[in-house]
Amino acid sequence: MAHNLVDNIIPQQPPIEPQSDAHVLKARLEWGEPALTILDVRDRNTYNEGHIMGAMPMPSDELVNRATSSLDKSRDIYIYGATEEESAKAVQSLRSAGFEHVSLLKGGLAAWKAIGGPTEGSIEALTPPSAGDYNVVSRMQEHVDTQKKEV
Repeated sequence: MAHNLVDNIIPQQPPIEPQSDAHVLKARLEWGEPALTILDVRDRNTYNEGHIMGAMPMPSDELVNRATSSLDKSRDIYIYGATEEESAKAVQSLRSAGFEHVSLLKGGLAAWKAIGGPTEGSIEALTPPSAGDYNVVSRMQEHVDTQKKEV
């Protein structure tokens, strides 16, 4: 019975969930975890108008070919599309192509923006920021209040 010593020494990354909340992804990015990729499977024009900062455009029809040629099959991949249905189809097609760690980002771009996740794109640049975007003091106060809550 052979044991791989490395497995006992190096803790393995817990597998990502089949579906992820925007908070989970945002926390990973804020901790500076580099081993993940965010894919936007909406059409290119929609992507150009606005997307999660750092997301790669891979429209659904090109997804499997482009992902297979450019991404490692064991990489953590978060996917969002225009609808949950589009996202789910994209997740399924990547899993079928042998990608092991694919997660649907629940709520997509809207959920990401709702928690203040950074975005980029032509329309995003034109959209006036909400008060919370610049008001660091109220964001910090919200954070402090959240931390005090009994769970």
